[in-house]
Amino acid sequence: MELQPDVALAISKHVLLTEAKNSNAVISPLSIHVVLSLIAAGSRGATEDQLLSFLKAKSINDLNSISTKLVSILAEGSASQEGRKPLLPFLKAKLIDHLNSISIKLVSVSAEGSSASCRDREGPKLLLANGATCHEVDFQAKAVEATAEVNKWAEKHTNGLIKEVLPPGAIECTARLVLSSALYFKGGWKQKFDASATRDHDFHLLNGSSVRVPFMTSKMNQFVAEYNGFKVLSLSYKQGEEDKPVFSMHIFLPDSQHGLPALVERAGSEPGFSSRHIPRRRELVGEFRIPRFKLSFGFDASNTLKGLGLVLPFSNEAELNEMVDSSVVGSSTLTLSSIFHKSVIEVNEEGTEAAATSVGVICSRSLPERIDFVADHPFMFLITEDLTGLVLFSGHVLEPSQQAS
Repeated sequence: MELQPDVALAISKHVLLTEAKNSNAVISPLSIHVVLSLIAAGSRGATEDQLLSFLKAKSINDLNSISTKLVSILAEGSASQEGRKPLLPFLKAKLIDHLNSISIKLVSVSAEGSSASCRDREGPKLLLANGATCHEVDFQAKAVEATAEVNKWAEKHTNGLIKEVLPPGAIECTARLVLSSALYFKGGWKQKFDASATRDHDFHLLNGSSVRVPFMTSKMNQFVAEYNGFKVLSLSYKQGEEDKPVFSMHIFLPDSQHGLPALVERAGSEPGFSSRHIPRRRELVGEFRIPRFKLSFGFDASNTLKGLGLVLPFSNEAELNEMVDSSVVGSSTLTLSSIFHKSVIEVNEEGTEAAATSVGVICSRSLPERIDFVADHPFMFLITEDLTGLVLFSGHVLEPSQQAS
């Protein structure tokens, strides 16, 4: 799992510096990773090789092993581990035999489960859905209804935070397969902020202007560190039990009010960047303020992935027919049309609530001093599992007063 943060930050860099260079953004590299893993498991030839290389896996068996570890990490962070299954083997087993009408719902990470123990748990609430399910949808005659059904599924598995991941027209009559993943995270701070101490201050924007927004503060020592050109603050989420995965938010604050683009570029280009720059001890802080924020971001990840070199799955040369029974495919060729992604996050005095969903649409084609930490200008953030470095969410805040839509 040690390579997942590098893949996550490479994706984050491309999104934050291109798709979202002028707006707030949050994405879930983990959600995108899951959909790409599914596609890799149903691919072959050069397409399989390129997907495995992108995902830093040596083989499908290696990818299965990575996915099993991923399930284990998230299951340990959830209320119950019962019924957990590996993510990928069902594709190679060719359980899909209805080419014209399939919707696969793979991973759901949710704050609310069916058991009372999940609702009672004090730590970050993560619940992984049991394996994969599939059912038929008539894409050819009911593309609009199919889009609505996927959006309804996303809303259900993100605790109502994401109501639309697929825009109108996202599913066309040539669609043959939809792969969906959803992720929901809710965690209270290990050390909550006192809401009565929250005050409005200036947040300095990249364009030189400023806005007044609510800032949280604390007089307690913090996990914070200074590096060349930036500082990092780590805020831990409360654990329900000992010896469980430890989740944290890490805020990367450039020293310069205009230094975020260069910091994002560096974070996404240097191997091991995140693990080398996580604070390991508490420090005495002087002036300390971080803004409350709530934001959402949605986009088609196709151009991002192509820009990172993952081009074969989207091309006419894609070899994805391992996803379906050969008798059903006939002479048609499957190709990845789009990967739609949407994430939302809210950070306040109590903690963090975040959700993400990714939907891949596959079509057929013929063929020691006091350290001040005042986050009053644009910054980048990650939500990770600390023992493995697994990156659940990443993003940047350019204007915290903008509300999520």
